[in-house]
Amino acid sequence: MPKKIWLSSPTMCGKELEYVNEAFETNWIAPLGPHVNAFEKEIANVVGVGYGAALSAGTAAIHLALKALDVKEGDAVFCSSLTFSASANPILYQNATPVFIDSEPETWNMSPIALEKAFKQQKPKAVIIVDLYGQSADMDALVAICKAHNTPVIEDAAESLGATYKGKPSGSFGDFSILSFNGNKIITTSGGGMLLSNNKDMIEKTRFWSTQSRDKAKHYQHSEIGYNYRMSNVSAGIGRGQLTVLPLRVEQKKNIYDTYLKAFAGFDDIEMMPISPNGEPNYWLSTMTLKQGSKVKPDDIMDALEKENIECRPIWKPMHLQPIFAKYDYFSHCDDDESISDDIFNRGLCLPSDVKMSEVDMGRIVGIVKRLFE
Repeated sequence: MPKKIWLSSPTMCGKELEYVNEAFETNWIAPLGPHVNAFEKEIANVVGVGYGAALSAGTAAIHLALKALDVKEGDAVFCSSLTFSASANPILYQNATPVFIDSEPETWNMSPIALEKAFKQQKPKAVIIVDLYGQSADMDALVAICKAHNTPVIEDAAESLGATYKGKPSGSFGDFSILSFNGNKIITTSGGGMLLSNNKDMIEKTRFWSTQSRDKAKHYQHSEIGYNYRMSNVSAGIGRGQLTVLPLRVEQKKNIYDTYLKAFAGFDDIEMMPISPNGEPNYWLSTMTLKQGSKVKPDDIMDALEKENIECRPIWKPMHLQPIFAKYDYFSHCDDDESISDDIFNRGLCLPSDVKMSEVDMGRIVGIVKRLFE
């Protein structure tokens, strides 16, 4: 079997071990500790917001953002449809009603046109805008619509740490923003996430909820429902080490994208994910679509790569097509109700984007794909 090439696996820089050893030497192993506090400040500084709460997952961060906004049963929450289910699942945790919004073709992110359509039909309690595959949504247009309707924004920047939009860091545009440090993200804490906001009181409240809502009392007393959502000091140490090489990781990811872009430039059927002129992605995953009518289908490419021990994945299946969410409303970008999200899903795939790939590895991948078209 040829050497395994992963889609996007964790890559350690060496600095992580210094922080982890410090946690062991000082016996700060359990949740909370100096690395957690420092990691929150360091991430907040990178993203350009006031405060952060380090949590067990990005999903937990969305959940607590919804809770902080008092989302509850009977409330609607608008959410990007072309995303991973973690963006939408917390809406149901709060017994609220998800409403899914189509993508625009320019960025693959939430369509301002579709969002306007949705607001004409109903008033949500919040809007979750996803920055897909490391590229920021058109935040100026989307945030302006939400502000006009006095609706708070949760920016799901789980995939886009290190990206920018009009010179500002991704994750700095929402009333709340969330990050993910899952093992496949551009930096990792093994597993974890962070909730970000300029609202100090709300971040402090979410830290309280995330540590089981334990009241300030000598005995164990709880006046509110709490959650076991805090990040551990060891995980935060890994994150601190990872953060030191974030600019390098973005550069490496961009090089992977540019390599594919150049290699497939002569193939009319292949289109790499469009890059918005509004900003610079972090190029977390290099994704592509095949033109309508192409003799080669996404499954053909994925199957050919998998036979050579190379990991490749489909584009996220839109939430409005998922069995668990199929009964909820969906607003499309197009006047004829055709779905941009469906089209991207049907024609797209995620190419291997692991920063440990060598030029030889990249050559293997490109060669396999090219042979399918020859």
